[in-house]
Amino acid sequence: MPQVVRSRIAVPVPHGTHPATPLPQRFRSLADRESVEVLHRAARILVASLPALTDRLVEALYEQEPGYRAAIDSDRAEVWQEVHHSLRHNVGSLIQPREYREAAHRTSRWIGEIRAGQGVPLDAVLHAFRMGGAMVWQDLVDETARRDPDDVRLLVHVAADVWNFVDEHCGIVADAYRQAERRLSWRRENQQRLMVAALLDGTARIADLREAAAMLGLPEQGRYAVLAVAAAPRGPQQPGPTDRLPLPVPLPGTLPGATPLWHTGPDAEFAILRLTGEAGEPGELHAVAAAFDASARTPAGTRAGIGSAVDGLAALGDARRLAETALRACPASGGTVLLDEHLPDALVVSSPALGSALADRVLGPLDRLDPSDRDVILETLTAWLDADGSAQRAGARLYCHRNTVLNRLRRFEQLTGRCLTRPRDAVEVSLALAARRLLGT
Repeated sequence: MPQVVRSRIAVPVPHGTHPATPLPQRFRSLADRESVEVLHRAARILVASLPALTDRLVEALYEQEPGYRAAIDSDRAEVWQEVHHSLRHNVGSLIQPREYREAAHRTSRWIGEIRAGQGVPLDAVLHAFRMGGAMVWQDLVDETARRDPDDVRLLVHVAADVWNFVDEHCGIVADAYRQAERRLSWRRENQQRLMVAALLDGTARIADLREAAAMLGLPEQGRYAVLAVAAAPRGPQQPGPTDRLPLPVPLPGTLPGATPLWHTGPDAEFAILRLTGEAGEPGELHAVAAAFDASARTPAGTRAGIGSAVDGLAALGDARRLAETALRACPASGGTVLLDEHLPDALVVSSPALGSALADRVLGPLDRLDPSDRDVILETLTAWLDADGSAQRAGARLYCHRNTVLNRLRRFEQLTGRCLTRPRDAVEVSLALAARRLLGT
């Protein structure tokens, strides 16, 4: 028995591609020559009245399918032409399957891609195809009944072929829709990555800031900070590049309604943080630091730096540079540094050459000592500065008597010619210690 519509032939799916959407189980065709002739006669009449059929289908879509209303309101004429094109090829396929099959498939794929780009839900597109199939079938039955009611019983024999045809095109349009959706999603994500990179590099044009704000869902004039993160470097027994973090690292409870936007740089990862608190309130950045350190996805030894807050997307390039400075001020053992709380250290790492020169000038005389002797003096000096100049508290930290601390400090003064009670010398000593600790000089 001849079939009105040829079944699809299974085609092997190349490795790495998504298989086509499986079709529903096909109904067995009961078509014979006489029933096919009845179908062809009715379909030829439908071809002649396609404009009126198109009008009715577009109106039905507008009334019954909310997903199509915006597209029809935007350009009814374009939707009408699309529906007419689809009906012409699909009804033609009922009469001449070989001649119209590929054109009908191309039209269905094209509609799936167009609707995906317009954001019309896939369910709405499939509903529209089934509505069109139901309307065509009803018109075939009505026209056959009008010309010869007895032929309606023959037309029923081709019903399975007609609905197999509708299901086949639903599968085609669904595949095309999903493929287009994946391409659009990749394009949007790529555009977002490029925009985030441009903002953090400071190369974004002022004219693009409004578009960037809309694309990223961020206010153009909001307050922001940048978090810079570097994984712990490998040890000498673990050759290889610095490990990358499993991004995005979540920051729970710190950014209501917002997810940090991550960007991978050559030496670190960067996150744009939208700040919602009042200017000058340090608590929000403290909360970000605490959440990052507490995250289960933050590996041990991770180094992080949070720059000062800036105003507006246009200043994100400056915010990134501040975050990189904070990251350089982070100790090699790991932790999170807030730039605003480590400004002296930031000054040192901002100019490594000057920092090294200062360390050599202030601490160089100690290098002539035995290393163990030198390290004891430096450890005592650091503890004394951390204890705000209290020999008592420094001794408690070092598990020695306060007089021992004072003796070591006097020896430092004798070796270097510095006076720790002179403010200028105390500042230079503090910065020199920071340079040696952070720069390894």
